[in-house]
Amino acid sequence: MKKILMFVLALVPVTMCAQDNTWERPEEEEVEAKVQKVNPDAKYLRGAVPEVNGKVVFSKTIEAPGKSAAEIFRTIRGYLQKMGREKNQINNQLIVNDSVNYEVGANFEEWLVFKKTAIVLDQTRFMYVLDAHCQDGKAEVTLSHIRYLYEEQRNPQRLKAEGWITDDDAVNKKNTKLYPVTGKFRRKTIDRKDFLFNKIESLLK
Repeated sequence: MKKILMFVLALVPVTMCAQDNTWERPEEEEVEAKVQKVNPDAKYLRGAVPEVNGKVVFSKTIEAPGKSAAEIFRTIRGYLQKMGREKNQINNQLIVNDSVNYEVGANFEEWLVFKKTAIVLDQTRFMYVLDAHCQDGKAEVTLSHIRYLYEEQRNPQRLKAEGWITDDDAVNKKNTKLYPVTGKFRRKTIDRKDFLFNKIESLLK
């Protein structure tokens, strides 16, 4: 009898441990399932590319508490001029430099790179206008007149944002993913816009 009791007690920790593992496993699987369900295209789906009167126009009001319109104007103008010297730039020109109404804007032509490896370089010329209307405490920043020149060495394609990166052109009907070709333009354009707006916002803090 004593031997049987000792045998049963010896099994108890093993059984409890097995139970713990059984309970933990579904939780771990549930976490993994949630991670796998995250859609990498979520931020680029319908609504991410706004249209104004049929034209693709990105805009953002950037707050700059305590700064005057003149200060904000000088800061943004300085950044646009500095941008023109970056490595990815091809051509650029300051087209609005109004220190009375505190408006500044520039044309940019730069490289937008989709993929770069030792044997593959997939990129496009990316052309747009970036401008700002400055007021005391804030600036209305706009990115518009977006165009692309793609595959210029093989089969040049001149493309406009309208009819190329809009919701109907780049996002599938179920609104779950981007189309392969137009989608890569939409994704990189949004990323570049986010970078520029966030950069200006950081400079005005």
